[in-house]
Amino acid sequence: MSDLEIIAVIINMLGVWLTARRTPWCWPVNVIAVLLYVWIFYDVKLYSDMLLQIVFVFMQGYGWWQWRCGKVEAGRVHVERLPMPLAWKGLVIGGLLALLLGASMAQFTDAQVPWLDAALAVYSLVASYWAARKYVASWWLWIVLDAVYTGLYYHKDLPLTAALYGGFIILALYGLRAWQRNLQAGKQHTEAAPALP
Repeated sequence: MSDLEIIAVIINMLGVWLTARRTPWCWPVNVIAVLLYVWIFYDVKLYSDMLLQIVFVFMQGYGWWQWRCGKVEAGRVHVERLPMPLAWKGLVIGGLLALLLGASMAQFTDAQVPWLDAALAVYSLVASYWAARKYVASWWLWIVLDAVYTGLYYHKDLPLTAALYGGFIILALYGLRAWQRNLQAGKQHTEAAPALP
């Protein structure tokens, strides 16, 4: 555990809490958090996670733009259901990209856990995209990913980061419930097609 990891954990917790509160300021806070983790993941040879953090910088900008253009009331965005066809598309494309990235990491780097790291990185992008689009289902995917990440970081001797991701599960449950309440309050139109909550 390093000072850098401690700072990164604190900023990450703040960013996820702001996301759960549907506050657009979550995005710039998350930029700082992901930049800190670029270095941390490079140091422990989780290269897919390192690349993910770099991509996350751009995803944070996209998310901030999406939220600033979205419907806002009292500084909070309104959320939506994820249409089932988009859910399947995201999961299938994520699976294919995870296989491609995992194979590349296994073949060309000294990554410690290339396949798992790649799958987690790619599906984190899917979850981030869904969150940027304000889909409630993003929280379900984050819960699964955070549970697996918790074990991975514990295995990689990053106990504080493992604890952070354990905390992310609790924050994701909070975010899921808060976003579901916003959806159920009838503040957002319902989709005609079947959708995930």
